[in-house]
Order: sequence, then C-alpha cells, then structure tokens
Amino acid sequence: MNSSSSAAESTMEDPSSGHRRSKKHHRSHRHRPSTTAEESDGEVDEGDPEAWATLNKGFRQVQSVLDRNRLLIQQVNENQQSRMHDNMVKNVSLIQELNGNISKVVSLYSDLNTNFTNVCQHRSKNSSK
Repeated sequence: MNSSSSAAESTMEDPSSGHRRSKKHHRSHRHRPSTTAEESDGEVDEGDPEAWATLNKGFRQVQSVLDRNRLLIQQVNENQQSRMHDNMVKNVSLIQELNGNISKVVSLYSDLNTNFTNVCQHRSKNSSK
C-alpha cells in the first residue's frame, strides 16, 4: 500500500453463524470518485478551494483539542493512580480544562456544520443558475 492511501479495519459479527468477519476499508487521498453531473465530462470538480480550506482548518482545530484532551486524560489517570494529595488537587484544574475543551469541540463542530451547510447551499444556488 502506498503512503497516499490508508486502510481501516472493522470487525462485524455474522448473526447467522456467530463468527466474526474482518472487513478492510481502503481510502485513497489521490482520487475521489466522480459524483456530480459537472464531473461527467471526465474532469474532477474539486469544488471551492476556499471552502475546503475552511473545513480543513476546522477539522484540524478539533483534532488539536482532542489531542490535548487525550494528554489531559492520561495525566488525570496518572495523578489518580499516584493517590498523592497534591496530584489529586491538580486533577481538579485538569478536569475543568477537559470540560472546557469538550465545550470547545462542540462549538467547533457546530461551526463546521454551519460552514458545510453554507457551502452546500452556495453550490446548490450556483448549479441551478
């Protein structure tokens, strides 16, 4: 497999036999299948680069906050396992930061939803003209 594609594996249980099946999903970053009438002439419509950049920026912001949350959770767990009073006190502020970050992720996803909806509506208006 080349570096431009990724695979995700999921496991599903077959209800008829009780056996598990493994299923790989491949995703290529180089090619997106043609899905619109504008693409039927052989050219791939990449859409609005500014809209894609905005969505990409939003997803990067979300991922950054989620990465920070992962580190905070690890630290909270380590502090909890140490059972030291000072570490338990530190957990209060770490958990408060986690809570704030969760609210931030909700807000970022809300913004992404709004941006995506606006892009779709803009494209719909332009394609109907």
